[in-house]
Amino acid sequence: EVQLVESGGGLVQPGGSLRLSCAASGFTFSNYPMSWVRQAPGKGFEWVSTINSGEGSTTYARSVKGRFTISRDNAKNTLYLQMNSLKPEDTAVYYCAQATSRGQGTQVTVSS
Repeated sequence: EVQLVESGGGLVQPGGSLRLSCAASGFTFSNYPMSWVRQAPGKGFEWVSTINSGEGSTTYARSVKGRFTISRDNAKNTLYLQMNSLKPEDTAVYYCAQATSRGQGTQVTVSS
C-alpha cells in the first residue's frame, strides 16, 4: 500500500521560508517521479513541481520557479520542497503525489 506522509507546514510571514518533507513507503521510491501539488482555499488543485527518477531532473510551475526547490533522498525514501520568498498567495494545503496517490497534506499559511 502506497503511503505518503507530509510534514513541515506552518505559519510563516511573507518573505519567509519553509521546508516540506514527504515520507514515502509501500513502493520502490527511487523508481518513480514525485510531485508536489497544492490546493488553496476555495480553489482546485495546482501542480507545483515534479522531480523525475534517475537523474532527478526537475520542473516547476511558473508561479514558484526561482523560489521553490524540489529534491529527493532515495536512500531515505523522502521527498522535499524548499520554499523561499513565500508570498500570501502560496497559502494552501501542500500534498506530495506519486502516480495516482497523494498524502493527507500539510497546511502552509503565509501571513503577517
